[in-house]
Amino acid sequence: MEEKIENEYNWRKMMKKYVTGKSYNIGKNVSIDENVVIGHNVIIEDNVSIGANCSIDNNVIIRSNVEIGENSDIGANCILGENSREDCGQFLKIGKKALIRSGSILYTGSNIGEEFQTGHHVTIREKTMIGHHVSVGTLSDIQGNCKIGNYVRLHSNVHIGQLSIIDSFVWIFPYVVLTNDPTPPSEDFRGVHIHSFAIVATGAILMPGVNVLQDALVAAGAIVAKDVQPYSVVAGNPAKEISDVRKIKNKITGENVYPWRNYFKKYMPWQESNFQVWYSTLDIEEKKDYELDRMDKFETGKIDL
Repeated sequence: MEEKIENEYNWRKMMKKYVTGKSYNIGKNVSIDENVVIGHNVIIEDNVSIGANCSIDNNVIIRSNVEIGENSDIGANCILGENSREDCGQFLKIGKKALIRSGSILYTGSNIGEEFQTGHHVTIREKTMIGHHVSVGTLSDIQGNCKIGNYVRLHSNVHIGQLSIIDSFVWIFPYVVLTNDPTPPSEDFRGVHIHSFAIVATGAILMPGVNVLQDALVAAGAIVAKDVQPYSVVAGNPAKEISDVRKIKNKITGENVYPWRNYFKKYMPWQESNFQVWYSTLDIEEKKDYELDRMDKFETGKIDL
């Protein structure tokens, strides 16, 4: 009883800086910064940190060991820090300026970068590492132990199997499936690896262990069972190379459209200039993440990817 009174006293002291709805429940060792709005029927368990200017909508459950960065919005009916049987007690860290829409569930043990955004009813399982400026569309499912880079766009209804690696600046369109079990059912998982600047179009299925290399384009509905080479366009079942992305023209203007980074800017870090100008500002280590120097050597035949 005394412990309950003390928790209530500490929370009411914090209330001077925050706005809450009705029927909330706050655990121990909870830190909440200024200008946070908390809706009705919210549960915040122990060891939670919420940054300034956040909004937590109605019926949200924040499990123990969750950190939410400042200026983030958490939609109604979300669960943050959900535990799997094996991973209780690990931390979920969400960077600043996140927008997590209603009904989404994020498991414990994951680290998510700044300006992360979801659609509705997204599931992200445990031990997933996600970079900055990533968006995950409605009803998409990331099955844990995955690694996702910066500026990745996953559209709605995408399934990402365990152990998948998605490098920075990748586009994955609706209903794409990344598989991971070559002999189901088994525990011999082999994740797909999609390299920087690649595109996977609607409804494609990538089989376990496949590599989709830089600037490749997987066509809609393709079933990909073999590695896809840089700049290749693959289509069909089984997918076969049918073209080079650099040969594709805009059907209206007749102009080149790939590699897309040279023609598309919206929401990209080179939005105010162009890709080459932005790329020239990166240091050597940052450039290694995109392997473009390696691509140049590949084109001249000096190495084999």
